[in-house]
Amino acid sequence: MSSTVRQQKRILLRSGKNPYDVLSVEEALHRDVIATNSGNLVFQEAAHKLLEVPGTEVVSGGVRTDMAAAARVNEEYDAFVVPLANAFRPSFEAALTRLTRFISRLRIPVVVLGVGAQTGVGYDPARLKRMEPAVRDFCAAVLERSASIGVRGEFTERYLKDMGFHDVEVIGCPSLFMHGPDLDVRKRVPELTPDSRISVNGSHGALRSQGFDKILDRTRSLYPNLRFVGQNLSDARQLHWRDLTDPNARLTSMPTHPDHPMYRADQVRVYVDPRTWIEDLREFDFSFGSRIHGNITALLAGTPATVLCGDSRTLELCRYFEIPHRRLDQAAKDPASADPALLYAQADFGALVGNHGERFARFTGFMERNGLRNTFAHGDGGAAFEKRMRSLSFPPGVRPWNDTDPASLSGRFSWLHSQVSELSQDNAELRKELARAKKAQSAAPAPSVYRRARRAVGRPLKRALQSGRQQ
Repeated sequence: MSSTVRQQKRILLRSGKNPYDVLSVEEALHRDVIATNSGNLVFQEAAHKLLEVPGTEVVSGGVRTDMAAAARVNEEYDAFVVPLANAFRPSFEAALTRLTRFISRLRIPVVVLGVGAQTGVGYDPARLKRMEPAVRDFCAAVLERSASIGVRGEFTERYLKDMGFHDVEVIGCPSLFMHGPDLDVRKRVPELTPDSRISVNGSHGALRSQGFDKILDRTRSLYPNLRFVGQNLSDARQLHWRDLTDPNARLTSMPTHPDHPMYRADQVRVYVDPRTWIEDLREFDFSFGSRIHGNITALLAGTPATVLCGDSRTLELCRYFEIPHRRLDQAAKDPASADPALLYAQADFGALVGNHGERFARFTGFMERNGLRNTFAHGDGGAAFEKRMRSLSFPPGVRPWNDTDPASLSGRFSWLHSQVSELSQDNAELRKELARAKKAQSAAPAPSVYRRARRAVGRPLKRALQSGRQQ
C-alpha cells in the first residue's frame, strides 16, 4: 500500500529487536540482537518508546543492511530512523558504507538520532582521516533526506562542521531520554562503605591497555559486594556457554572470563534486555567504569554513577549531559583516586538533573524539525509502552555457568536440542535439493565431442595466437 493512502504512519527503526519481544538468553545470543554490545539496546528501546505515538507504528528492522529491501521500505514506510553510537570509527567503516548505499536508495525521510565520532580523549581526528570519504558520503546521503543530522556531542559536531556540514545539531543520545523530561538521580546513602553495593563496568580495551585493570583489582579487594557488568556478545557467551573461541577470551583479567575470581564468585552479569538491567541497578548504591551505557542504565535507575572516560565518545556525552566523570588515563596513574567512595563523594548530580529538561526540549525540537512526533508531546508520555513492558517477563541477567544443577543445564540443553533438530531438517531439505539438481543435470544432453574439444583446445589456442600477433 502506498504511503500516500496509508492512514497509519509507519516508521522503520534501525534496532536489534522490538522492545516487546521476549527472547530466551540462548536465542538472544544466537541471533546477536545486541549487535555485539548490549548498550545498543538501551538507546534503541528509548527511541522506540519516544516514537510510539497514536497513529504511528514503529517497526524494528534489525541492524543488518539488506540492499534488496530498499524498494519495499520505500513502499511500506514513511520514515527511516537511525539511532547510532560511535559509527564514525575505522572498524565500522564497511558497515557505514553499506548503510550509506541503502539510504541512497530510499525516497523517504531518513533521520539520524545521535551519531558519534570516536577518537582519543584529546579529540584529535587524525585517526579518522582515512575514513573521511565514507563519513562524507553518509552525511550527504542523510542530509538529502532530512533537515539536519543529530550528533552526540561537541567533538562530533566540530568534526562534521570542519568537513563543511553545517546542518548539524548536538542532541546527545536517546538513551537518557527514556523517561522523557524527568530524570531523578540522587544519593541514597551519605557515603559508601565496604558493605556498599557497587556496580562496575569496563571494556576490554580499558582493561587491556588503559590501566582499568589496576582500578578494578583494587576495588575488588576493598568492596566484597562488587558486581561487574559486561556488555559484549563475547562476554555473554563466556558466561552462558563458557565459550572461549572469541579473541576477547585471551584477556583473562576480564571478570567475564571463567578463570577470573569474580566469575567463580558469581559477581558478573550481562544483560540481553535493558529492562532487567535497569531494574537490577536500582538495588545498587553506586556505579562506575568506562562503559557509557553501563552507567547510563544506572542513572535511568536513579542510581548515582561516574564515568571513567577512555575516549572521545564517552567524554563528549558526559560533557553534554553533565554526567560526573574523570579521564581514565589520569585515574589509572593513581588507582586510589578512582576509589568508589571518593568518586561518590565528589559526584554532583545537580547539573545533570537540573538541565535535563532543557536538553530534552532540544532533542524533541530536533525530532519535530525532522518530521517526527514524540510520545511526551503528542502521546500519553509512554504510559501504554510502560504498562505493556511491565506485563512481560524478560530473562534475568546472564550469570556465570558455575554449577551442574539440572535446572541450570536443562534450558541450555533443551535449546541445543531444538537447534540440532532444526539443522537436521535443514540438512534433509538440502539433500533433497541436491538430489533434484543432480537428476536435472544428468538429464541434460551431454555436449558433443566437437564442442568439448573446442572448449578444451580451441580457446587456449586462440589466446596463444592473439598473443603472438601482439608481440
